[in-house]
Amino acid sequence: MSWISDHLLALNGTLVLIAVFLLPALESSVFLGFLIPGETAVVIGGVTAYNGHTQLWAVLLVAIVGAVVGDSIGYAVGKRWGDTLLSRLPKRLIKPASVRQSKELIRRLGGKAVFAGRFAAALRALVPGLCGVSEMPYRTFAVWNMLGGAVWATGFVLLGYFAGAGWHTVEHYASVASWIAVGVAALVVAGLVLLKRRAEKKAEAWLEQESGAADDADAEAQIEGSAV
Repeated sequence: MSWISDHLLALNGTLVLIAVFLLPALESSVFLGFLIPGETAVVIGGVTAYNGHTQLWAVLLVAIVGAVVGDSIGYAVGKRWGDTLLSRLPKRLIKPASVRQSKELIRRLGGKAVFAGRFAAALRALVPGLCGVSEMPYRTFAVWNMLGGAVWATGFVLLGYFAGAGWHTVEHYASVASWIAVGVAALVVAGLVLLKRRAEKKAEAWLEQESGAADDADAEAQIEGSAV
């Protein structure tokens, strides 16, 4: 991605703002997060503000709007054509079983999945569309989308702004940290799901036991009645 960064840094202020809006929007709108460097564009936008080529408030504004608009388009695309598009993605990128598990997870987590999905590139490409496919209510999606987009865009723009010339190193560690955070969150969710399933199985076993005991009591009562 270094050549993309070099090109972005060479643009004038207006073109930088267009890129900072457009790349995050494209990243999550049509499952293109595997190809579009939205996060890099937002960090570079912060660097250009540090260099005085753009205004910090303008970079923040277009980054937030781009993130929110892109996810909203992704939701709409997912709701209308999501299953068709996902079925055409190369199986080495995403397996059908992973899609099913992701849908189930989104239904369990609700809007929190929208917020968490904003912080890793692969999830940014998939979560908005999967929310549409999973028929999450748009109002729920919109609230968490705006919150996640604002936090993500502000964080990475300021990361580039305060890092200045050392943005390469900071961006690398920020990307690694985001994946670690997503991994930890996934493990926590998996643990909670496992505990819930165990609790459900115990409850089912208890109900079956109680039902069996009740049947035995009824049988005994019938036998006693017959004897009398």
